[in-house]
Amino acid sequence: MTTMKISGIELRRIAMPLVAPFRTSFGVETRRDVLLVRVVTADGEGWAECAAMSEPRYCSEYVDGAQDVLRRFLVPALPTDGVDAAGVGRALEPFTGHHMAKSALESAVLDAQLRLSGESFGSYLGAARDRVPCGVSVGIMDSVPRLLDAVEQYVAEGYVRIKLKIEPGWDIEPVRAVRERFGDDLLLQVDANAAYTLVDAQHLARLDAFDLLLIEQPLANDDLVQHAQLARMLGTPICLDESIESAAHAAAAISLGACSVINVKPARVGGYLEARRIHDLARAHGIPVWCGGMLETGIGRAANIALAALPGFTLPGDTSGSHRYFATDITTPFVLADGHLDVPTGPGLGVEPLPDVLDEVTTLSEWLAL
Repeated sequence: MTTMKISGIELRRIAMPLVAPFRTSFGVETRRDVLLVRVVTADGEGWAECAAMSEPRYCSEYVDGAQDVLRRFLVPALPTDGVDAAGVGRALEPFTGHHMAKSALESAVLDAQLRLSGESFGSYLGAARDRVPCGVSVGIMDSVPRLLDAVEQYVAEGYVRIKLKIEPGWDIEPVRAVRERFGDDLLLQVDANAAYTLVDAQHLARLDAFDLLLIEQPLANDDLVQHAQLARMLGTPICLDESIESAAHAAAAISLGACSVINVKPARVGGYLEARRIHDLARAHGIPVWCGGMLETGIGRAANIALAALPGFTLPGDTSGSHRYFATDITTPFVLADGHLDVPTGPGLGVEPLPDVLDEVTTLSEWLAL
């Protein structure tokens, strides 16, 4: 594909309040401090969203650090004579880690590249569907009745799968309550965000009684061996999230028997090109994958929906509608229809920020000339 000469890159911070606090085992989010990356070329521009949170809790990255590493190292490493998305990955390879920052830069270049060629993200990645089934992630609540009310609302809205965040002290009883209220036909799974240890294996085995699709990331991010041990002790399939940072990690996890499902988050693995490699690897081994979410705005959501349309994504992802998280999105909102979202078909992401909304939520803008 033809390379593009980049004239400059804008790093834009926006403040996005959540419609309700979102609690996991590692903290509570009430707003998203989002870093957007805009790549400007002679022929157009491309947008992307950095998934890094305000604090390094989900992983070691955080939004101030992502902006800093982009400014000081990643953007200056781009070739000045022209680059495409694959070339971004090669240029950034010498720098260790910082997958979310790398993903944002690669994705913005890919958006610009595809807008120029007139091809959509979905078409480029290999989408096999024009719409994707959607699940929703339900945070930890302060009571079971509040949880049941929240799940009832999401089921009424049409979400085809419910994911419950769990932690020690909030696991068996809320899962039992949801299963009893909504019956065996509800697709139900849980996400621990690495909150347990192998000592908890017998306790976690009690979840087998509830016919869950999977238990996501029960143990530490860096411990594939103990996940493999736990997998032999549970009837519920284990899905890995934070442990999978690359196709190489996915290959190791599959070989060890550490998981039988993978949650693919493009930002966590360094971008959509690596996410596609993980999809291809998992599909070759008969391992189902699904697309996770990081409370994205419409920019990140559009790209995730395109990825989730690939043939190996056989489980509903966390690609919820815009109003699950934001009263007003920065793009035209994604609206659930019959439990599904349409895959954007326009060039690149197929969406772009609404200027008035973007200006209203912007807190900082930095221009980096190349």
